[in-house]
Amino acid sequence: MEALNKTYDEIRAAGGNLAAISPQTASHSRDFAAERRLRFPVLHDPGNRVADQFGLTWTMPEPMREMYRGWTIDLVDYNGDESWRLPMPARFVIDSDRIIRYAESDPDYMIRPEPEETLEFLRGP
Repeated sequence: MEALNKTYDEIRAAGGNLAAISPQTASHSRDFAAERRLRFPVLHDPGNRVADQFGLTWTMPEPMREMYRGWTIDLVDYNGDESWRLPMPARFVIDSDRIIRYAESDPDYMIRPEPEETLEFLRGP
């Protein structure tokens, strides 16, 4: 998110707009955005409904839940439900006709496209 925040002006100059979507409650999303001084909105996706439509959700297995509990990460509080479901990180470019023109996702949350890849797509050939 911080990398996208740094390239926000370039994204806008290339004709793009930017929003993040999170299953965290609206108040947690606001806090997250404020703490990181994000220049774009973080929208609340209750119950991962939008992420489900894109086929991006997964359910955290019990051993991982125990690790989170041990780290005192209260996912149930953050997300406002007891599903233990999370979205895979993904990035989409959706045009004004609501057609997806670019999509990138990976089940490994550590693998994310560089903002430059999205900028190159937005700038076109």
